[in-house]
Amino acid sequence: MTQKLRPGDMIGVLGSGQLGRMIAMAAARLGLRTHIYCPDPGPAFDVCAQFTVAAYDDEEALAAFADSVGVVSYEFENVPAKTAAFLAARRPVRPGARALATSQDRFAEKTFLNGIGVATAPFAAVDSIDDLRAAVEQLGRPSILKTRRMGYDGKGQILIRETQDLGEAFQAVGCAPSILEGFVPFAREVSVIGARGLDGSFAAYDVCENEHEDHILAHTMVPARVSEAAALAATDMAGHIAAELDYVGVITVEMFLVEDGMEQRIVVNEIAPRVHNSGHWTLDGAVTSQFEQHVRAICGWPLGSPRRHGRIEMRNLIGAQGNDWERLLSQPGLCLHLYGKHEARPRRKMGHWTKVTPEG
Repeated sequence: MTQKLRPGDMIGVLGSGQLGRMIAMAAARLGLRTHIYCPDPGPAFDVCAQFTVAAYDDEEALAAFADSVGVVSYEFENVPAKTAAFLAARRPVRPGARALATSQDRFAEKTFLNGIGVATAPFAAVDSIDDLRAAVEQLGRPSILKTRRMGYDGKGQILIRETQDLGEAFQAVGCAPSILEGFVPFAREVSVIGARGLDGSFAAYDVCENEHEDHILAHTMVPARVSEAAALAATDMAGHIAAELDYVGVITVEMFLVEDGMEQRIVVNEIAPRVHNSGHWTLDGAVTSQFEQHVRAICGWPLGSPRRHGRIEMRNLIGAQGNDWERLLSQPGLCLHLYGKHEARPRRKMGHWTKVTPEG
């Protein structure tokens, strides 16, 4: 299998959303073409060289897709395991199967993280209502019940408060295999976005500080309000995780910053094996965007500089906020990105804007 691609080659991306769209745009800037594969048409189809609309279990379509590309990547972590295995037998899939399997199951993910010495919230597996009662007895309230698989943007989870009926909580997550996480009294939510190259090199952007509204990322600021020691620890954790997974591509590690008096410590929340919403600021605010960095990594090219151009503020445009594009375009210093989605539905990410303020 070809390990390193050349300009003019084709990369394959599973998923047709805005992340796939921005990967394709970054690839084109580097003279590469992109083939998007997805069961449902999406905004990435507007900017790619080729697309396939087919199910993730359509082996004939998957084989033709693999034959057309030099490497396969993905914009979301819930790629079916059989799809990834089928493609990996034909072309390099980057990031690889271990990263996918680890991030797709919250229990497996936290078990892996603790096993390599990375701190997380305390947790327990929940497969029944009796398991949930025992886990709450162990971890206390408040705590958070989450499905082991398929949750994002607050979906598939419920906060277990003092008054919460446990039977109703288990019903709320569909009685699915789940995990109970102990509550972490964090001061801020932060993330580290880094990239690991095919040669094992690692480059990380400055720590991002993230604010959520209704479980959806609303606002990111860089640099985060963290101590130098905490920022170094967070970056080292991300690099350690990527190395242990033998990772290739952009990885995002979502974290909690916990303050104990004058001390700050980092607790990892979860891994996203892909480019990430909290890194969209890099399109305007860094020497190399996270999307270009991902393309470089999966193609076996040298990683670019993650240096930022100044202090960064980024805001997501959710639902009807995307209709405010004309006013936003009139604001000096704002860089507007719209994702080409034609319908502004509630909770749907329609775009984002970034403001870069030079330092010094």
